[in-house]
Amino acid sequence: MSKKLSIVRFKPKPENFDEFVQLLKARHESDPALTDTKIMTTTDEVVGIVVRDTEVFSENVQSGTEYLNTIRHMLQEY
Repeated sequence: MSKKLSIVRFKPKPENFDEFVQLLKARHESDPALTDTKIMTTTDEVVGIVVRDTEVFSENVQSGTEYLNTIRHMLQEY
């Protein structure tokens, strides 16, 4: 079974940083397709690294985009 690696960088607004990290971690813990996940933070960024099966990649990207739209107000643009 082949795998795909995704690395996504987020820049939460400073006042939403901790809440954003907690929400992202909770999402990854609750989704079985995202079990091989690492969430890393710097002083102003959150980096999500996910390895997932190729078969579920497109589906996960779609659901991830839909989820991101619900928390987009917490993010700054790069």
